[in-house]
Amino acid sequence: MIGDQIAELNRSVEAFERCVTSLNDETFLKPLRRWTPRDIVAHLVGWNRHVIEGSRQILKGELPFYDVDPGEDFANVNAEHIRKYPSQDRDELLEELRGSERELTSFLSSIDEGAWDRDFGVRHEGSTITVKNTVDDLIADYAHHQSQLAALAR
Repeated sequence: MIGDQIAELNRSVEAFERCVTSLNDETFLKPLRRWTPRDIVAHLVGWNRHVIEGSRQILKGELPFYDVDPGEDFANVNAEHIRKYPSQDRDELLEELRGSERELTSFLSSIDEGAWDRDFGVRHEGSTITVKNTVDDLIADYAHHQSQLAALAR
């Protein structure tokens, strides 16, 4: 179960990365709506690392820090990622993405199978938060952003 979800996450990151590399330099730095593709990569680097810290909190029965004051559609959290990873160089930012993916994969692989989808009593906005559904949300975010960028590559 954990291995399958980690493999799905890895496939999602790889597909997203292929999509990013298909963009020309101008498109990589051109705003879509409020973000550029560069900003989206920085956003996902940040979330890879936040999922590690947030999952540690979930496993202790605590609400992940990013759910405390996320702002509208996690605007506060996402703005932090864009500031923290400011590089305009696609290769450098993609290397940061791969590094954060390795960190996340290593962490997730260390979690006991029994804790993966266990209810530790963590609730947010009426929903139970588990490590599994947190990773599911991250995988969905990769797919969402990949579809946005795929439209640009055409």
